[in-house]
Amino acid sequence: MPVKNIQLLQENSPSILLDVIYRSKIKDIMATKLVTAPSTVTIKEAKSIMKEAEVTGIPIVEDNEIIGMISIDDVFRAIDGDYMDELVLNHMSTDVIVLEDDMPLAFGITYFEKFKYGRFPVIDKNRKLVGIITSRDILHELLFQLNHEVARLESEIRSDNDPDLTTLKEVFKIKKMDFANAGKASNEIKKLLKDRNFDPKFVRRVSVAAYELEINIAIHSDGGELEFFLDKKKAVIVARDSSPGIENVELALKQGFSTADNTIKSLGFGAGMGLPNVRRVSDEFNITSELGRGTIVQAVILIDSQEGS
Repeated sequence: MPVKNIQLLQENSPSILLDVIYRSKIKDIMATKLVTAPSTVTIKEAKSIMKEAEVTGIPIVEDNEIIGMISIDDVFRAIDGDYMDELVLNHMSTDVIVLEDDMPLAFGITYFEKFKYGRFPVIDKNRKLVGIITSRDILHELLFQLNHEVARLESEIRSDNDPDLTTLKEVFKIKKMDFANAGKASNEIKKLLKDRNFDPKFVRRVSVAAYELEINIAIHSDGGELEFFLDKKKAVIVARDSSPGIENVELALKQGFSTADNTIKSLGFGAGMGLPNVRRVSDEFNITSELGRGTIVQAVILIDSQEGS
């Protein structure tokens, strides 16, 4: 499927961005959780696989080697031609363009710019399928690396003044599906900490936890509150909602798992990274949930901790 040219390899691109691009490899960024199908499935079955995985194309494999690709465009053609019950083997694209996992990321970016595809299969030196890389994977990794670089630079230039460690407590009400105000509570918490000259690394960790918990309340509950407490040793963020609760807490803590519907995802939310991100930036993390009665999440970030960033 054609995608907008990401145009990252430009002479006027920031040097930090180019440094990340040229030192990374495809295997550092590609997704290794693969959705594939054998050549013996029908186009109708392939369509069901794509729908369940929420992807627009899947590799067709035999003995873990890619022999073709079938896309949503192929499915549309089959619907128009009334041959959905035929095997993908007879209708898949066999002229598949692949990347190798050991290739530099810069080389992969040129493929996206040249062919305008949304994803490429990735093979290893033995020609085995080992991953899939998308333009979104690349942009996500670059954003992650740039955030780390910004944190390093902020750490170098931050004020040497001791932060004002006055104890404070704030409570913010969060309404269900109130995306117009999404992020306001976490922004207010961030401002409180920055005004007191806290370490930018500490501020960022608290902000991430507050934002993810705030958005979770708005998306997954009927509303609730976000409580923020600060003393000389730590920041504590507690998110409370009244319903509906989490059916499987362990599953909800896995990266990428989400119960958000497509409408929420189309707004840029519900990627399944909320609770995992909160746990990642926290020194202490606790969650309790009961179906029908709601969820309580507590995140503790120590002021003098250098972990979890």
